[in-house]
Amino acid sequence: MAATSNPGTTHEAVQRVLDGAVSSGATPGIVTEVWQDDSRWFASAGKADISTGRERAPQELFRIGSAAKAFTAATTLKLVGEGVLSLDDTVEKWLPGLLDDSQYDGDKITLRQLLNQTSGVSNFSMDPEFFAGGQGDAWYERRFKVFTPEELVRIALRHPPDNAPGEAFRYSNTQYYLAAMMVEKATGESYGDVLDRLILRPLDLTRTSLPTTQTVIPGPHPVHYSRLYAEDPAAPLHDATESNETTAWSAGGMISSTGDLLTFFAALFSGRILKPAQMEEMVTTVSTDGSGWLPNTRYGLGVWVEQKLQSGVPVWGNGGADYGTFTLVMGSRDGTHLVAGHVNTDFSPQAYAAFLAILDIEFGSDEYTG
Repeated sequence: MAATSNPGTTHEAVQRVLDGAVSSGATPGIVTEVWQDDSRWFASAGKADISTGRERAPQELFRIGSAAKAFTAATTLKLVGEGVLSLDDTVEKWLPGLLDDSQYDGDKITLRQLLNQTSGVSNFSMDPEFFAGGQGDAWYERRFKVFTPEELVRIALRHPPDNAPGEAFRYSNTQYYLAAMMVEKATGESYGDVLDRLILRPLDLTRTSLPTTQTVIPGPHPVHYSRLYAEDPAAPLHDATESNETTAWSAGGMISSTGDLLTFFAALFSGRILKPAQMEEMVTTVSTDGSGWLPNTRYGLGVWVEQKLQSGVPVWGNGGADYGTFTLVMGSRDGTHLVAGHVNTDFSPQAYAAFLAILDIEFGSDEYTG
């Protein structure tokens, strides 16, 4: 549990960080919502729409990027708890023949390894040809194209394994595609329907969805401003709000709000979604050292722990980026104190640093009680 001795002072400090992120040019707009002991506080700075001057506001919808992996892991672990799947199930068991004629052995890659990102399966998102198709003007030509999960997995299979199964952490969206494909085979339902049945409807997450081919964000939202992964960091911003999310799907294709994200992670970490055995699996972590991923982190099953804020306090959650959007949701392991933040532009070290500063304010060592 975390306690804040002077909420007013804390709120003022958080607001200064938000204002600073906008004034520095790190983002057009930024929001933060804090959940603490069932109370909420929302703050914002900057613009949702530069052209109209519309400000950021509560309850806005936005694409959450890889924060969706926590939903995928929770859905999968829910099925594990029901006996529909096992974390020791192999890709070959549920997707027989999919990895044939590749450098991968489907009998050795387990569901657990997919979820903790140690399977070694290459990331289709980083395939040079695929990546180039999402840069600059090429993105406009691709953004409404529909891909099947099998198509994207086969792009990954062109490349050799990053490591032997279970040997090391390597971040790869392909792993979460394979996990969701196993969910579909085991249940006979689409992944989106299983997600809705097991997670979204029971938690009444009415502002959260997995749109796949729907290109419009279905409600009030900020413009998602992106440089479209241009090599020039000063490249102009483009409106990347409308896009087809089949290239993100179970690895990062969801839409949500700060409020719904707090509700989900509070339910998850307080033990209201998973049985104790599956929750223990979720928070069993592997080292991310040497992977080129975020420093000072360890990765579980769809969640990760930031081990060392300046205050020395570990915080748990997930985050993600997509074109013109970056989200981070982190907090106490028991789910009683959580912070959700969003910027309506691409991931940047400056935006990440701003969120870490807010977490340090919220979980300062002098105020944190466990």
